[in-house]
Amino acid sequence: MDATANNRSFLQKVIAIILGFGPGIFAIGYTIGTGSVTSMIVAGSKFNMELLWVLLLSCLFSGILMFAYGNFALITGETALFGFKKHLKFGKALGILIIIGVTFGQWNSLMGILGISSNIIFEILALNFTGLRGYEYETVLITAIVIILVFYLLLLVGKYTFFEKILVIFVTLMGLSFMLSLFFVQPLPLDVVKGMIPTIPDVPGGKMLVAAFVGTTMASATFLSRPLFVKGKGWTIKNLDQQKKDSITAAILIFVISGIIMAVAAGALFYEGKEVTKVLDMANTLEPVAGRWAVTIFFFGALSAGLSSIFPCLLIAPLLIADYQSGELDTSSKQFRIITFIACLVALIGPVFGANPIEIQILSQVFNVFVLPLVILGIIILVNSKKVMKEYKTGLFVNIGLFASLLFACVISYNGILALMEYF
Repeated sequence: MDATANNRSFLQKVIAIILGFGPGIFAIGYTIGTGSVTSMIVAGSKFNMELLWVLLLSCLFSGILMFAYGNFALITGETALFGFKKHLKFGKALGILIIIGVTFGQWNSLMGILGISSNIIFEILALNFTGLRGYEYETVLITAIVIILVFYLLLLVGKYTFFEKILVIFVTLMGLSFMLSLFFVQPLPLDVVKGMIPTIPDVPGGKMLVAAFVGTTMASATFLSRPLFVKGKGWTIKNLDQQKKDSITAAILIFVISGIIMAVAAGALFYEGKEVTKVLDMANTLEPVAGRWAVTIFFFGALSAGLSSIFPCLLIAPLLIADYQSGELDTSSKQFRIITFIACLVALIGPVFGANPIEIQILSQVFNVFVLPLVILGIIILVNSKKVMKEYKTGLFVNIGLFASLLFACVISYNGILALMEYF
């Protein structure tokens, strides 16, 4: 009886910890979607663990940027783009440029996310109903329409706490699924260590994947949206320490889950000389070594990753525009409904034209890196302004991290330009 009570008590504590997760859950939702899953799987299958160092740096800088943006919001009571517009000389132009750049990247990503999620559901159905193979396009398109319609309706009735709980469920399922997958296949420990040595694979697609890694892990949307989500959580200047812990926890979880996905792909595909070019290849990552059951687990994780990203991607444009206008997001406004509806239509472009969602997803992550230097530069100026931050002073370590992340973002943006020139 005591053992049962203890087990129930432990389970209740775990559930309480998961449900108590703060705005960092949105960071994970933005970051580890099908974009991240796709990039990690393709990288693991092509280059083993060689790009682990890129992931580590991206997560380190992401944690610092989440912390900086969150602190700015709690100390000043202002949001990111509203703060840019109010305090920076060229803040209005900068804000508009960032809105256009981030929205373009996230809406492109949304096309890939919906395409991959719809294809995953199709593959699950086709495993049980083989007759569907002849109707792949129709099934994928109908599935995509149903998914995006359901999420749009949920957006119309939801509030911050509702979105947060939905994301907690999807992110938890995703993390558990990929961790379970790791029990079936692992990379060699020596390859993991070698992955910490900075190198860019000198092969076609190497530069593209490095840029995609950073585009999905150091997503501008994650940092820009953090002040609004911090405010939505109801946090104030009294929650500075909690905000710091939330940023660190989110960055660590992003690294761990993303690293596990790469490791699973490396262990299952790289050593076999196989690469990922379409969605079914991702599903087959585990089948050779663990059978159909493992494929189902992996599918479930990838689908959870996709669904956890749809909410944040649909929210990003109205969120940034509301941020720029007033710093307040009204999910019941006409503006919110119209913009999210347009986002839903954009998301369907990929499935309607039957485009390869893997290629769309990788390309969309590359586009995300180009606005990143502006997003970092803006917060560096704000958090070091005595007029803005008043008696609060940004620490030396945080400043070193911010300037290092700016340098890293500039290098990766240049790398992204070279990658696109090679691609086109």
